[in-house]
Amino acid sequence: MKMPLITDLRDLLRVLRQENQLAEINCPVDPDQEIAEIHRRVIAAEGPALLFKNVKGSPFPVVTNLFGTEGRVERAFGHDPLEAVRQMVDMVHQMLPPKIEMLWRSRHLLRRGLHLGTKKTRKCPVREVCVNPPNLNQLPLLKLWPEDGGAFITLPIVYTEDPTSRIPNLGIYRMQRFDSQTTGMHWQIGKGGRFHYNEASRLGKALPVSVFIGGPPALILSTIAPLPEGVPEVLLTGFLLGKKLPIFRDEKTNHPVPAQAEFALLGEVQPDELRPEGPFGDHYGYYSLTHDFPVFHCQRVYHRRDAIYPATVVGKPRQEDFYLGNYIQALLSPLFPLVMPSVVDLWSYGETGFHSLSAAVVKERYRREAMMSAFRILGEGQLSLTKFLLLTDQKINLQDFPKVLEHILRRCRWETDLYILSNLSMDTLDYAGPRINEGSKGVLMGLGEPIRDLPDSWEGEPPLGGPLPKVFCPGCLVVGGPGYEEDPGYAQHLAEHPSLQGWQLVILCDAPEFASRSAINFLWTAFTRFEPVADLHAQKTSLHRHHLLFEPPIVLDARMKPWYPREVSADPDVARKVDQRWKEYFPEGGVTMGSSHHGHLTSGA
Repeated sequence: MKMPLITDLRDLLRVLRQENQLAEINCPVDPDQEIAEIHRRVIAAEGPALLFKNVKGSPFPVVTNLFGTEGRVERAFGHDPLEAVRQMVDMVHQMLPPKIEMLWRSRHLLRRGLHLGTKKTRKCPVREVCVNPPNLNQLPLLKLWPEDGGAFITLPIVYTEDPTSRIPNLGIYRMQRFDSQTTGMHWQIGKGGRFHYNEASRLGKALPVSVFIGGPPALILSTIAPLPEGVPEVLLTGFLLGKKLPIFRDEKTNHPVPAQAEFALLGEVQPDELRPEGPFGDHYGYYSLTHDFPVFHCQRVYHRRDAIYPATVVGKPRQEDFYLGNYIQALLSPLFPLVMPSVVDLWSYGETGFHSLSAAVVKERYRREAMMSAFRILGEGQLSLTKFLLLTDQKINLQDFPKVLEHILRRCRWETDLYILSNLSMDTLDYAGPRINEGSKGVLMGLGEPIRDLPDSWEGEPPLGGPLPKVFCPGCLVVGGPGYEEDPGYAQHLAEHPSLQGWQLVILCDAPEFASRSAINFLWTAFTRFEPVADLHAQKTSLHRHHLLFEPPIVLDARMKPWYPREVSADPDVARKVDQRWKEYFPEGGVTMGSSHHGHLTSGA
């Protein structure tokens, strides 16, 4: 049975309430860490969405965890868009050259294409109340972690236009509240909003900015989708909705404002005005540090008369961004071969923050074509932030990471198939590099048929007198040792130890029992705590024709380094308060309390 179309936040809440997927909390709750801690406990147990109806210091209720399970994401967006994209790709292949019969058969897709874009409407609930001058202190912004620099807007849909070409961009960027009328604007490198700001600064002009909170869930999904630069995200919104997005045009900026949004914040960012922003716990599971970012000056606020403030919480995997990111990948994956013909399949691992690790199935129709595909992937929009890329030309389920890693390790020729690319940009939130936004990348190929068997159990004494190694998958060990500050060179000593002969990959970390306990733990530990140039060691390296040749075992030093930010962890007093008040939040029971500290990570020493 076809599910009804969800056109705005109210539709989604109504459906979740009907399906017993919405828990309503009526007692007073504090937006300063308490709401976030409740949310973390619930999402860790795959619990319901949460509607907080009595938020201290604000007249507006807060809803979180809307997308905290795979099932709720599918409920919000449905299977219809996924199937429509697949059919559209099939249509493109079958209609070259165009045939009348195929056009008729695909008429439902062509009709869907007519729904792309926006349409003006007079019915605009978001305009029911106008606050001018604005007072951002009325909004129930959340503070998530004890060391956060303050409260911030966690789901702002930020609209800007290139000041020269007028090409629009939608993006979600952290907005720290500084006072009643200003916030930070966390425009990172490689983001569309940052490009627009840089161009406005070059011209010496203020950049008009509109910020939308709430509205169609499809708008949120479109905003975080890694579309090619210059492709308006609102086109994807219409495709997902199956109809044009209703908007009104702001009289001052001429920006389109979604009519069904809960809030709209309208203002500008001045050229070259920067202010310290942060620190904040982020989706990598660590704190990002304080850095200078642009400042948003809010000039007026529109909101519904009974507005509901949607928010999310970031931290250790898996959080809502994980489920949204996976849905987007499934949605867009059929398009990859159209945009990059040599790429058959592609997957980025949300457990690593998405940017830290991706894997792809590519074509190898001539020698080293796979590396050409790597360059293509690393040059495509947000994929350019990928830190490490695994490639194979064999069909495999990329979502099964242990199998993917084993597959690569059976095939890779370390002397020719591992590439380390230095002096490059890196994700702003990844602090494994030498400086913010700077680092390196790695590419490892495993092509053709297997060339080796892999050991799958450890025999003998631990190397260098350390703890007993753990096997993550055939060919890959997880090993503990002294902390980095105690022995920075331990990884190289490990790579040269004779007991590791035959093992292809070794992960050196601070807690091997924990890291080897599950694929989630392994991915999070190994790939958020290493930088290819600094932390990859081999038994032996040599140089041939300016190419580094590696001899296994390859050791990745994934120990915490002294310059890394700390892991996020809840304030003990807040955690105790949530423990004590759990039955007050949920007097009828039925909501399980998960682990805030570990999330979906499997606990262990």
